[in-house]
Amino acid sequence: MSDQYNFLYPRSRYRGAVKPENLVFNANLQEFSQRVSYISCLETGGKLSPEESYREIRSLWKQLKKSRKQLGIGTNNPNSDNS
Repeated sequence: MSDQYNFLYPRSRYRGAVKPENLVFNANLQEFSQRVSYISCLETGGKLSPEESYREIRSLWKQLKKSRKQLGIGTNNPNSDNS
């Protein structure tokens, strides 16, 4: 069962500055990436409409931005895009 889970939900090692907020955001980012991949495959296979795929990905993006803001990632960097 563990092998199947690892196959369906692969995770990469984090190689940046080790801080709790960075580790949490990295996990969120990897989940975002995996879910966008699934949505793209479902849309390509005709199981989701382009409009529904867009709405789903946009919702995931908003969740990722919200987690970034809550974790305080990039708030002290004047060159960051906080949009």
